[in-house]
Amino acid sequence: MPIEKNQVVLFHYSVSDEQGNVVEDSRGGEPNAYLHGHGGIIRGLEDALEGREAGESFTVTVSPEKAYGPRKPDAVQRVPIKHLMGARRWKAGMIAQVQTEQGPRHVVVAKVGHKFADVDTNHPMAGRTLTFDIDIVEVRAADAEELAHGHAHGPGGHH
Repeated sequence: MPIEKNQVVLFHYSVSDEQGNVVEDSRGGEPNAYLHGHGGIIRGLEDALEGREAGESFTVTVSPEKAYGPRKPDAVQRVPIKHLMGARRWKAGMIAQVQTEQGPRHVVVAKVGHKFADVDTNHPMAGRTLTFDIDIVEVRAADAEELAHGHAHGPGGHH
């Protein structure tokens, strides 16, 4: 069954940066699950999966424009340290979580002061060209509830 809109796709992946360093790898855990055609994964990866089938393995390189977007130089904000979640002591380069009006968001700590920290709100992988090694595990029709919710359910998806 080729991957097309409204199908649930389960896949394992590893993602590497421009220097070939593996940044993330799903192998050893549950495969990632998403509902194809609903924006649940980055556009460049979803485009590369279109038309493929379970059992296929491939590599695709995705530009920043089709991944996490370009870096925005004006995306640094000053926030009270008490709003940073994820550690007790903060250092530049650490990833923190902050609560926003749109829900929780990951930020990179740029500078730490006594009571405030400067955080970069760009996605940690913004501006980077990423290479994905993909193993498609399963392709199936989405059920009515998944279609109504706009995302995959079950292992690797939304529970």
